[in-house]
Amino acid sequence: MTSTLHYISQAPHTDNILAACDAGCKWIQLRIKHETPENILPVAAAVKKICDRYQATLIINDHPQIAAAIDASGVHVGLNDMTVAAARAIVGDNKIVGGTANTLADILTHAAHGANYVGVGPFRFTTTKENLSPILGLSGYTAIMQALKEKNIAIPVIAIGGILQEDIPALMQTGIYGIATSGLITHAANKQPLVADIYNLVNKQATWNH
Repeated sequence: MTSTLHYISQAPHTDNILAACDAGCKWIQLRIKHETPENILPVAAAVKKICDRYQATLIINDHPQIAAAIDASGVHVGLNDMTVAAARAIVGDNKIVGGTANTLADILTHAAHGANYVGVGPFRFTTTKENLSPILGLSGYTAIMQALKEKNIAIPVIAIGGILQEDIPALMQTGIYGIATSGLITHAANKQPLVADIYNLVNKQATWNH
């Protein structure tokens, strides 16, 4: 089962992932853009050791071959990358495969391809992502969750995109499973209480049976 809190890494990746794990994050996504697989591989290998030490789940963004090579927990594919099914073919049936989604149609496609979870966003404008999809806001998540319920599709939806601590209670009430955050944790002066508080907020309000 996926975590209710996903930390998406930012440079310097090894340092920030170590700090996030140390603060209590249990689900880490290594997201390195504009680099060759050859350059990402050693970082992924170093990060895998950190995650193993903290018993944290490590997901590799965009590179199933790297996820397979270092025996990461799984892979996350973007909207314009390969399909969840293609990624699954590389990492195998026992790994986690997640996909990015902006619309209900995206989610249905990922679900049909066997995704374990979907990262749905953006909630609001965020500087960490280029070529941003249309902003969803609370109303967007409410509509998506309602539609999934009507279709009897129970896939964990992880909200992402510029989410602040104070947004979490209202977001969780839409029926989502959890949240993904990057800058909120990276830039926090005091990470441990923040992470504890986020877990408290997402787990307290979760409508899922965790």
